[in-house]
Amino acid sequence: MKTIQFREAIQEAMSEEMRRDESIYLMGEEVAEYNGAYKASKGMLDEFGPERVIDTPISELGFAGVGVGSAMTGNRPIIEFMTFNFSLVGIDQIINNAAKIRQMSGGQFNCPIVFRGPTGSAGQLGATHSQAFESWFANCPGLKVVVPSNPKDAKGLLKSAIRDNDPVIFMESEQMYGDKGEVPEGEYTIPLGVADIRREGTDVTVVSFGKIIKEADKAADELAKEGISIEIIDLRTVKPMDYECILNSVKKTNRLVILEEAWPFGNVATEITYYIQANAFDYLDAPIAKINTADAPAPYSPVLFAEWLPDHEDVIKAVKKVMYK
Repeated sequence: MKTIQFREAIQEAMSEEMRRDESIYLMGEEVAEYNGAYKASKGMLDEFGPERVIDTPISELGFAGVGVGSAMTGNRPIIEFMTFNFSLVGIDQIINNAAKIRQMSGGQFNCPIVFRGPTGSAGQLGATHSQAFESWFANCPGLKVVVPSNPKDAKGLLKSAIRDNDPVIFMESEQMYGDKGEVPEGEYTIPLGVADIRREGTDVTVVSFGKIIKEADKAADELAKEGISIEIIDLRTVKPMDYECILNSVKKTNRLVILEEAWPFGNVATEITYYIQANAFDYLDAPIAKINTADAPAPYSPVLFAEWLPDHEDVIKAVKKVMYK
């Protein structure tokens, strides 16, 4: 094992795959000359040249469309959005072309493309730069949605996403790029659609994904001091979702809390809640609790932002609530 940053894990995944397959290229704003807005493509222009690491104008609709067209004709593009907030400018290409072309062409065209970049909030960036769209993209048939929480998963999942023959939405976080973690030295991949039991426990199941899962880790440490054991499941892939992993855990703990950095209406937590009540109702000893951001745009004020975004204290309260403590 070696210890590297999240951004380095992303760079290694892309570089290793580009060495393996010449049809893969990276395109987006500042990915080349500037080494990436968050330095996730550092050194790649020097190695692969300007035909495979391509700086674009500030035109997400344009370069998303170029990526989709080239994927349909034999390439395997990686399209970087500086933030998924900006993906809304190009969402027509993602939803109406990338996601649908296999079906609309009767299987004549695949669209092996990865759209990647930061999701969710990143501190004091205001309402238009602090949004989580995982459930939006997961709602569209034809798209796979991946949200890693650590460097090891980021590298293994990104390599799998690049090799996938369907479009993949790969969502990172500005606040995780500097995170360090152990990553295997050799070649490895992590299959899409397989959750990770991040921490085993017996009293309550906590399901989460992405950077907000760190708050579940903090809560677990605090609750352990009180003799409360929580099991943490990292979804890793929002769609396809590993329902079986969640179901088996709930059958063991009989209680479920879902932590998600997203608005509370119609999100990933809502889908999990429905599935568990439909398939494990008799195992539940308490109503399912879900923790989300406030139902409002992200505020700029640090004081209000701290109230808007869930933290480990919210997880502790929810766990104790479902345990009737």
